[in-house]
Amino acid sequence: MRKLQEEYPEEKLVGFFYDPNIHPYSEYQLRLLDVKRSCKMLNIDLIEGEYDYEGWIKAVRGLENEPEKGARCDVCFDNRLENTAKEALKLGEKSITTTLLTSPKKSIEQLKAVGDSIYKKYSIEFVAPDFRKNGGTQEQFALAKEDMLYHQDYCGCIYALTAQRDQQKRLADELFSPISRQVQPESIEERIELYTKRIELEDQKIKYKIIREKFLNYRLLRGFVKQNGKVINSYFLSYSKTKRKLIKAKVAYEIEDKHFLNRENILFISLETFNNLLDYEYKSIDDLCLNPPSFEDEIEIRSKLIKTAFSLSLIIILTNVDNSAKYQIYCDSTSYEDVREILVTF
Repeated sequence: MRKLQEEYPEEKLVGFFYDPNIHPYSEYQLRLLDVKRSCKMLNIDLIEGEYDYEGWIKAVRGLENEPEKGARCDVCFDNRLENTAKEALKLGEKSITTTLLTSPKKSIEQLKAVGDSIYKKYSIEFVAPDFRKNGGTQEQFALAKEDMLYHQDYCGCIYALTAQRDQQKRLADELFSPISRQVQPESIEERIELYTKRIELEDQKIKYKIIREKFLNYRLLRGFVKQNGKVINSYFLSYSKTKRKLIKAKVAYEIEDKHFLNRENILFISLETFNNLLDYEYKSIDDLCLNPPSFEDEIEIRSKLIKTAFSLSLIIILTNVDNSAKYQIYCDSTSYEDVREILVTF
């Protein structure tokens, strides 16, 4: 957009954010937030289009396994540019372009072909400058780093994301959202909080820096507890891991309201004990599951229960613990190296 302002100084630019291909919706919100900031910085009006994700899914049906720059991209470009052309007609504009032209992962020729078809159908000119040449791509990355823009690492399409994460042998944690609505580390929700805070700091003229740090991330995929063959309410504390997914165990001993099982150093505590740790007032396990403490608070609770640094022991909160019962515990979780962004003020 900055380059367009330089190349076409007499033109009024109007931004149109139309990206129904972006999944999940929280990622769409995050990217829109960053685009709003960029438009504000460049004094460009911005219009948000409809988030017609179902319509986009129908449009690319049958093309789910197409590679990057394949037939699915053709349909996606056609869908988005056609809606852009319709919006331009409403505004009385005669030409359109797209920031997709600057992406090194997109084909300029493919975009031009779609643009030509749009012109034939709507008589709207498709402007296709090549800002990648002569070091343009490197300049783009340098400017994005300087302005601390959100650095997305997939185009937005769920099919491209899945293929990319499979190839990288990485967990597609962008698609994970806990039932509890807890904001988890390096989740899209955490990024939204960070980038919203950034805008607030800028409005207050407070200096800041966004830095990246490596850390051990964690996701619980599924977990439950059976007591004497019957599933009971339970809450698995963050960073709980086991070697095997299904474990049969019983309480071996109890120390200061902490119940240690005879398999894999599993620890049970009652809801009352949990409440006492950080002065909580949870009435039930259901209440805890739907309104959990912050991820950071859970780490603090873990450190109070187990003094070992970086503990990955399985810790479960139950309504009450029956030391005489037989238990079956199912825990499917994963921990993995990851990188997160941190906002630092100075």
